[in-house]
Amino acid sequence: MNAPTGLLSGLTDRLPGLLALYQDLHAHPELSFQEFRTAGVVAALLREQGWEVTEGVGGTGVVGVLANGPGPVVLLRADMDALPVREETGLPYASTVTGVDPEGVEVPVMHACGHDMHVTCLLGATAQLAARRSGWRGTVVAVFQPAEEVGGAPAMIEDGFLERLPRADVCLAQHVAPVPVGFAATRPGPVMAASDSLRVRLFGRGGHGSMPEATIDPVVMAAAVVMRLQTVVAREVGAAQTAVVTVGSIHAGTKENIIPGTADLRINIRSTTPAVRTRVLAAVERIVRAEAAASGAPEEPEITRLPSFPVTVNEPGATGTVRSALAAALGDDRVLTLPQPLTGSEDFGTFGSALGVPSVFWYFGSADPALYEGIDAAAVPEDGLPDTVPSNHSPHFAPVPEPTVETGVTALLAAAAPWLCEESADA
Repeated sequence: MNAPTGLLSGLTDRLPGLLALYQDLHAHPELSFQEFRTAGVVAALLREQGWEVTEGVGGTGVVGVLANGPGPVVLLRADMDALPVREETGLPYASTVTGVDPEGVEVPVMHACGHDMHVTCLLGATAQLAARRSGWRGTVVAVFQPAEEVGGAPAMIEDGFLERLPRADVCLAQHVAPVPVGFAATRPGPVMAASDSLRVRLFGRGGHGSMPEATIDPVVMAAAVVMRLQTVVAREVGAAQTAVVTVGSIHAGTKENIIPGTADLRINIRSTTPAVRTRVLAAVERIVRAEAAASGAPEEPEITRLPSFPVTVNEPGATGTVRSALAAALGDDRVLTLPQPLTGSEDFGTFGSALGVPSVFWYFGSADPALYEGIDAAAVPEDGLPDTVPSNHSPHFAPVPEPTVETGVTALLAAAAPWLCEESADA
């Protein structure tokens, strides 16, 4: 792999330590806003490398600053939180950790989205930047963000991020993807969808299962809502537009012969344009209220908005710069252009929006190439993932540690180099 040699020199010797760090982080995942151990590991390593460290930003966030003469300010971000998923990878360093979720329920915890890999790669990049200062000029702001899964970036902004830390000229971030290691992908403009979540409580009238005529059954009401919601994308969103509506949680009742008084649903909506976002949200609320009315519900449903994410937008000029840098580092045939925004969501764009500067987000492969035997990996952006490849958030999701770590460190340094190495003799 090619990238600015002044920044990559010595990376090979650093890899064993980074691989051990990755396995340690993977074995000790923490839920959103509970990343206390991870934050402590990050802060200690940054200080050891010589960075100025600020802890507790937005709760458990850690920010390292390394000033190295005049030049641009580049923000590099990694997210730290894990998910309430029981790991089923069978790895020797698999998580057996449990945690307590915001509702007070004990849940299994797993790094099922690769945030442990993001932390490892950024710490590898910060180590290289600290050790190879003759190869670059400017200031790097290394952001280790809490709670990406529930909106930790806005929490950091609200905690004085803009006032307490150097103002970046560009914001860069990456995410592991279940494509073969060595590949990367991005696109100018919208790159990830907006995400809106709702908590819905439907009200019925409870009673004995043998006398349904004396009740108003919220379970049947909830089932009707779930089924009717499937028509939103199919019948209210244009074929050339993108939206996803998912009912990811439904809870009601305690016993098979008792009709409960309430049913609770959690609904997630993905969209890529403001118009579609507004239309789908309105349709979901209309259907929930209409089905409750049709069932004779004694009360209006309670609809509560949960944390949302805006569309993640890559600034075209900066994206072109980053794509060229990644192509030089990984090979032009291994840097793919996404044909359309992905329906996953991110809060990384909050930093660029708040600062009023360009931001660029890209994906890098982490899957064992053996999973793609006989499959054209370059076709994945168009054709989708093969059924045999676990995706992010799966209990089987398991990045191949090496060479994913090396690729991730290389990609971060390569992407930052056009700004940091512009006037460096070693660039």
